[in-house]
Amino acid sequence: MARLAVIVREQKRQKLVARYAAKRKALKEAGDWVGLDKLPRNSSPVRLHNRCRITGRPKGYMRKFGISRVTFREMAGAGKIPGITKASW
Repeated sequence: MARLAVIVREQKRQKLVARYAAKRKALKEAGDWVGLDKLPRNSSPVRLHNRCRITGRPKGYMRKFGISRVTFREMAGAGKIPGITKASW
């Protein structure tokens, strides 16, 4: 499991991106690059990194489910994800 501080940092970035999205879009359309430089760095959506919602793991992220591959395998094996079954042939 990821450190709690890392998970909280990502959540803080997500809030900043949401807060400054409209202002950032307006500045880009106006071509005001100096104004864009004055915005907080973490308000840029490029700085976001997908993390597992349950464990906070940054690698092996599955967008469709919002969790890491390890968590996905555990939950699928336990039958906690509807419509997912283990393949057998």
